[in-house]
Amino acid sequence: MGPGAPRMLEGELMRASNRRRPPLRMTRNTDVSSSAACPRDPGRALRASADQRGIALIAVLWLTMLLTVIASGFAYSMRGGALAARNTMSVAQARAAADGAVARVAFELSRPRNSIDAWLPDGQIRAWNDGEIAIASTALDESALIDLNSAADPLLKGLLQNVGGLDPDAAERVLEAILDWRDADELRRPNGAEAEDYRAAGLKYVPSNAPFESTGELARVIGVTPELMARIAGSLTVYSRQRGINPLTAPRGSLLAIPNVTPDTVDAYIASRNDARAQQLPVPPFPAAQSFTAGVSPVWRIHVEATTPDGVTFARDAVVRPQNDPRQPMAVLLWQEGEAVQRSAATTNATQTNGTTKS
Repeated sequence: MGPGAPRMLEGELMRASNRRRPPLRMTRNTDVSSSAACPRDPGRALRASADQRGIALIAVLWLTMLLTVIASGFAYSMRGGALAARNTMSVAQARAAADGAVARVAFELSRPRNSIDAWLPDGQIRAWNDGEIAIASTALDESALIDLNSAADPLLKGLLQNVGGLDPDAAERVLEAILDWRDADELRRPNGAEAEDYRAAGLKYVPSNAPFESTGELARVIGVTPELMARIAGSLTVYSRQRGINPLTAPRGSLLAIPNVTPDTVDAYIASRNDARAQQLPVPPFPAAQSFTAGVSPVWRIHVEATTPDGVTFARDAVVRPQNDPRQPMAVLLWQEGEAVQRSAATTNATQTNGTTKS
């Protein structure tokens, strides 16, 4: 052997020894270096678990709140829908009852007036029950109001001045504008207004040069402001065709329109008129209205309010005229929804007679 033989033999022996040695297996129990470098922390694990439970609790609370809001919104929507449906049904019931009550009032007014229980168009409240629906009605002779097309000029001017609150010059201007509106010519009165005046005022309409078709048309006349219209509308009509008024049934506004009367005179007469009715005596005349007195007009203005048990009220306004036609005994001149007026006091003080409550 040469000098390098021992080293070669030693290398061969080491390689053979390595081939026979099994490989080392890394197990959890023998990983001493890893365990020593990263020892376990029980407190940290507990804190991590608590954090996770806190996050889960917050998520549950938010989900509960969200579901509560959704449920509340759904319940409110369902309640609103139910209330709307019930209100619609109540309005329909009240409307039907009010329309039927108008027919009843017209029938009662057309019957012979040969007893103290006869219904009169005198503005008094009459109340009764239609099943569970409370009815309150009034009927007024249309001649109690001032006719826009037929009334005497002093009566119209008195209404504009004493009820409308205009000074004498302004009342004269509005009066002549009314006369120019309803006459058939284009001749302008000294203080009136014709088509040129309306164009100069920037209005897109001109006088109709025809009788007023409704009291609402008066609002188109130059000089008639919304405030003025609100004051005088309740004293006007286009259906009586009378030059004057019937003071036995006329409201306060109509009586104040009579020239040379005072509010005290009118109030004293209304008080005496009410006393006579309460005692079932003939209503006294009104001397101040002698020059502007009109007879009873066969046209009636009827106002009816029907109230359901849940408090829904529907009001109906109608103007009817009886006629000799068995197929259509009443001609309807006006039919519209009215404005409800509080009548609970009158209904409470009413007297029940044969199923009909009469004031």
